[in-house]
Amino acid sequence: MDLSLVSRSVQWLLHAAATHSRNAVLAALAAGPIPRHIAFVMDGNRRYARSHHKRVQEGHADGFVALRRILDICLRLDVRCVSVYAFAIENFKRTPEEVDALMALAETKLLELCQHGDLLHEYGVRLNVLGKTSLLPPHVQAAIRKAEDMTRHNDRAILNLCMPYAARNEIATAVDRAVEHALSKETEHGSQHEITEADIAAQLMTTRAGSPPLDLLVRTSGVRRLSDFLLWQCCEDTQLQFSSTYWPDFGLWDFVPIILDYQRRAWSVPAA
Repeated sequence: MDLSLVSRSVQWLLHAAATHSRNAVLAALAAGPIPRHIAFVMDGNRRYARSHHKRVQEGHADGFVALRRILDICLRLDVRCVSVYAFAIENFKRTPEEVDALMALAETKLLELCQHGDLLHEYGVRLNVLGKTSLLPPHVQAAIRKAEDMTRHNDRAILNLCMPYAARNEIATAVDRAVEHALSKETEHGSQHEITEADIAAQLMTTRAGSPPLDLLVRTSGVRRLSDFLLWQCCEDTQLQFSSTYWPDFGLWDFVPIILDYQRRAWSVPAA
C-alpha cells in the first residue's frame, strides 16, 4: 500500500469536508441581515508572535494572512465595505526595526493584493488607503498609488486600508475641508453658511472613499477600546464586538458568533 497516496487522499477528504462545512455556514449566515460595512482593529500580532516564539515581523506577516482569510469570508457574505486598522500614526513611535519591517511588508502586500487574479480582482474590490499617507516612505506611497490605480474601476466592494491613521487626525482634516468648502460657497454666493455635522461627515476619509455607514466594528486580542479608530463613524448605530483571539488566529469560527449576535440585534430592533 502506498502510504503517501493514502495520506494525500485523507488530506484531500479533510479539506473537502472543511470547505463544504465552511460554505454551508456562510450560506446560513447569508440568509440573515449582513452588515454593509465592517471594520476590524487587527490587534494582537506582537503578542501572538511572542506566544509562538516568533519574531515580531513574522507576527505581522501572519496577520496579513488572517486579513486575506477574513476578507474572503466578508466578500462571500456580500459585505459591501471592509475597513481595517493597518497602521496607526502612533505606531511610528515603535522601534525603527519594527517600523521598517512593517513598511516593507506593506509595500510587498499592497502589490500582491492587486495582482491579476488576486482576491480584490476576483471579487471586484476597490482598494482605498486612508490616512496621512504623506508620512509614509516614498516607496510605500508609490505602491499605494499603483494599488489604488489598479483597482480604481472595481465597484462591487470596497477595502479601506487605514494607514497611517488616527481618527482625531481624520476629524480635524474633515473640519478643515468643511470650513474651506463653506468659505468657497460664501465667495460664490455672498451668503454665510453654517457648518453642520453633516458637512463634517461628508468630508470624512471613509465618506469621500464611498463607504457606507459603519455597522459593525470588531477588535481582537481581548482589548476593549477603540484606540483612535473611526471614532466619528462609531457614534451612531455601530455595534462593537470584542474577541479574545489574537488577530493572526482569528478565523471563521471566531467570526460566526459575532455575525450571529449582529443578526440577533438587527432582528430585535422594532420596525420604524
